[in-house]
Amino acid sequence: MSEQWILILVLCIVTFLSRLIGVEMMAGRILHPTLRLYFNYVPIAMMVALIVDQIVITDQGSTSISLPIVGGAVAATLMIKVTRSFLPTVIIGVLVGLGIRYLLSS
Repeated sequence: MSEQWILILVLCIVTFLSRLIGVEMMAGRILHPTLRLYFNYVPIAMMVALIVDQIVITDQGSTSISLPIVGGAVAATLMIKVTRSFLPTVIIGVLVGLGIRYLLSS
């Protein structure tokens, strides 16, 4: 158990240092507009990749779609469109996903 906490701590430190080094290197520099446009779309592309990776499940050569994740993603999309607030969106998305998972398992 303590090895997992040590691993989490080491990953936190490495992540923080990589962010800090990136901010220090990029501070004060004027980026080319194309590069700035690229960096604007990186977070969106990463979120889409993470969500699609959770939706599409591959198991022993077969591919399926996770209905709880799809339901949570749709609910979160509707919630962010209505409220434009991050925390309620995450909470509603997780609750809808858990609810669908509960309904499918019972």
